[in-house]
Amino acid sequence: MVSTEETVRGSVDSCDVGFVVGENMHSCKTILDMNQTTSRIFLSLFLMICSLSVTRCLVIPLNGANIESVLHDYEVVFVNFYADWCRFSQHLMPIFEEASKRFTDRGNTVAWATVDCDREADIAQKYHVSKYPTLKLFRGGELVKKEYRGQRSVDALAVFIDKQLVSGMQNFSSNAELNNQINPKKLNIVAYFDQPSGPEFDNYRKVASLLRDDCVFWFGIGEAFRPELAKGNRLEFRPLNSNERIEYTGGLANLETLKQWIMDKCVPLVREITFENAEELTEEGLPFLILFRHPDDVQIDKIFTEQVARELFDQKSSINCLYADGKKFVHPLQHLGKTMEDLPVLAIDSFRHMYLFPDMKSLTVPGKLRQFVLDLHSGKLHREFHHSPDPTQSSVVPASSETTFEKETKGTDKSQPPTSIFKQLKPSETRYSLLYKDEL
Repeated sequence: MVSTEETVRGSVDSCDVGFVVGENMHSCKTILDMNQTTSRIFLSLFLMICSLSVTRCLVIPLNGANIESVLHDYEVVFVNFYADWCRFSQHLMPIFEEASKRFTDRGNTVAWATVDCDREADIAQKYHVSKYPTLKLFRGGELVKKEYRGQRSVDALAVFIDKQLVSGMQNFSSNAELNNQINPKKLNIVAYFDQPSGPEFDNYRKVASLLRDDCVFWFGIGEAFRPELAKGNRLEFRPLNSNERIEYTGGLANLETLKQWIMDKCVPLVREITFENAEELTEEGLPFLILFRHPDDVQIDKIFTEQVARELFDQKSSINCLYADGKKFVHPLQHLGKTMEDLPVLAIDSFRHMYLFPDMKSLTVPGKLRQFVLDLHSGKLHREFHHSPDPTQSSVVPASSETTFEKETKGTDKSQPPTSIFKQLKPSETRYSLLYKDEL
């Protein structure tokens, strides 16, 4: 006969929803003390229940009643937003569940959870789910902006979460060590603390965890930093390619104030678009204002960022201001009738058409950049192309499977705005069931 201990140690093949049976090990003893004539079927059944009761499953179905508590009870929560009818969701579910089993011994560090988007439509809407499945990460109860878009395998999911559980902060023992390790081509937050504990240090750790993908967070501790700690714990921001140091003066004890200040520094008005993040940026649904430039042209980056801050400070929610490596994004340049020799080039991609900024020399002229963006929102850019005083006829390019930029533009009248290029980089229908297909 199989021992109780061996049975309880056995693994469960399928762990769907993370329930815990309200029986304890005393129930197992009671059954084992029963007369030998008791059916072995019932014995096996109770042993199975006991094994379930001591196997903690971290795939938790979220709903309106438990979502807030779950998101706040765990440091990291990995959530699979799915729909039962979606074939991609059906394929991912057993993979997601299997990967979660590798983390059952992590306590309150991490939880794996699911949201049935048909049943919990309010939750799906709150977190702007527009495709199935969508994998989102939460830290300390807050949504991390960057979704998981990697390979859907047990190993890939497990490796991703393992990386998320590594500290988001880097320690240095001296300023000389910091200067040797810090990368000036990245945004850096540097903090000095008397000791690695207490409310102020905990607040810094929480913000570093939340914004680890946006900035590099450093901290130095103790006696080696007496000059820096003369007025207490302190924190500073170091911008890209600069010796400038911007000190935080708001007080580290206020988590929300600290978080907002660091977000303003680490989440810039102008972001870089790459082939790796293009899908994510496209899914935000905002038109692109893109500066195509040579990757070594630091000066134009600075000028463009300054103009965006000055002219478009109130447009962050209506347009994505981006810069792109003109060497890598050659095809969009060709689509606009431009080459590397024409860089820098500024354009808007509305996800219907692309519009060129008429004169790069006027970029710094007050009001020019702002008017260009406002003309997009008012429809003026579109009207000028389609209802100009002397409209020209353009041949219609039939839809086909040919997607190269040259074939798309062949035979198209250059007086008409080129069609959107970046719309093609939206989430693929070979990986997701898409909602609101006409939104972008």
